[in-house]
Amino acid sequence: MFLWTTPKSIKTFGLESKEFAEKTKVLAANQGLYNGILAAGLLWLIISKNTEIATFFLVCVTIAGIYGAYSTKKIRLFYIQAIPAIIAILLVIFN
Repeated sequence: MFLWTTPKSIKTFGLESKEFAEKTKVLAANQGLYNGILAAGLLWLIISKNTEIATFFLVCVTIAGIYGAYSTKKIRLFYIQAIPAIIAILLVIFN
């Protein structure tokens, strides 16, 4: 979210150039904020043990993973983001 235009981030995320990173900086910040909110919500739920809200957050993460894989045509996103959320949903439901 904060280091999007640094050389390390450009290399890590496979960005075309520093100029491209500058043009997409706002989008990256938005995505980083979204992911940070989801992570904070999930962390809070681990502490509070509210299974109903945990399931809601995990469904949101699953939907984001499905959409990300579909919109980018990179199935890897589904495995990285959605599958762990689906496993966590199953653990919450059957625990």
